[in-house]
Amino acid sequence: MATTYEFPSDLLAGQEELHQVRAELSALLKRLPWSVEPMDGFCDDQGWRKAERPASPGWTEDEQAEVEKLRRREHELAVFVSTHRFWSEVAAADRMEARSRLKHSHEEAPEPE
Repeated sequence: MATTYEFPSDLLAGQEELHQVRAELSALLKRLPWSVEPMDGFCDDQGWRKAERPASPGWTEDEQAEVEKLRRREHELAVFVSTHRFWSEVAAADRMEARSRLKHSHEEAPEPE
């Protein structure tokens, strides 16, 4: 039977916010042009696979600031979650499983009452 972990509420909240920030950052990066700086497009079909990019207008200062803000928050949350005092209470041999459970805790359906 799988071990059940009683994660502290602040750790669960930190992990949930980390998921949200990563999803927001990923969505933003998909919408932005491929190059931060304005760049000409190119087509290279001489390599082992064809590489092709359209011209990029680059990112605006606001877009760069938004990416930086999200990356900074992602880093803060990752440090918070990975160094939380809870991990010292989990046996070293069980930490990997516990960490995996925490990462997927948002996917688990609540128990019916």
